[in-house]
Amino acid sequence: MLEIHLAVFLFGLAGLFGKLLLLSPFLIVFGRVLLASLTLFLTLKILKIPFLPEKIPLLSLFFLGFILAIHWVTFFHSIQISTVAIGLLSYSSFPIFTVFLEPLFFKEKLIKGNLLLSIIAFSGIVILIPELEIKNKVTQGILFGLISGFTFSILSILNRKFSQKYSSLLITFFEVVSATLFLSPFLFLKKLEFSGFKDLILLVFLGVFCTALAHTLFVKGMRQVKAQTASIIATLEPVYGIILALIFLKEIPSIRTIFGGILIIGATVAVSAKKA
Repeated sequence: MLEIHLAVFLFGLAGLFGKLLLLSPFLIVFGRVLLASLTLFLTLKILKIPFLPEKIPLLSLFFLGFILAIHWVTFFHSIQISTVAIGLLSYSSFPIFTVFLEPLFFKEKLIKGNLLLSIIAFSGIVILIPELEIKNKVTQGILFGLISGFTFSILSILNRKFSQKYSSLLITFFEVVSATLFLSPFLFLKKLEFSGFKDLILLVFLGVFCTALAHTLFVKGMRQVKAQTASIIATLEPVYGIILALIFLKEIPSIRTIFGGILIIGATVAVSAKKA
């Protein structure tokens, strides 16, 4: 539980980098997963953990890396075109997706009462939308945040499955390595420009602490904690992120955002707690 709590705090902190780094979300995530890959490679070597244990599902883990890349790119893009609060709150709807997807993967019964809570969470998202106009940046931010939440739901469910058999460090390593490979073509499509030494330091912190450490802690925690229980803890991520954005970026959420956020977080906590 403590491992997941610390991971969620670091995930919340990561949201600020979407504003602090003046780079394309593809390049931010590429730098993040590349540094995380190097950190985890050295960690695995030091701990003498075998890189290829028997029957490790490499294709499945590389697929998860692809999903991870989509999740983080859409997450940072959501924050860049809107605000940290909008990006985090729309993404934090992922426990609702988990409730409906987890029974498909683990053959568990779907609780009908969760439908009402899903409607409440959806109502919170609707409140966040300033206007039904796709050209509106906040509306776009919410849509990309929902995509990020959906992909993170898939990651949480499948990581729960693989963490029962394999080292969390190893799972995370293959996921970030494959994400690095998937994103590497964007180095030739996007212009890579650093505004200074600060950008490099921020990328190192994002890759080592908010990625390698946070993701490993979250996957390791999933070994003992259900995906839905982890989802309850993860609802603190937007709370951490919004408070940190208020302190460091002076981003003050509107009353509309706060009210919508209360509905989303409240519903996701309730819907996750029913099967935690």
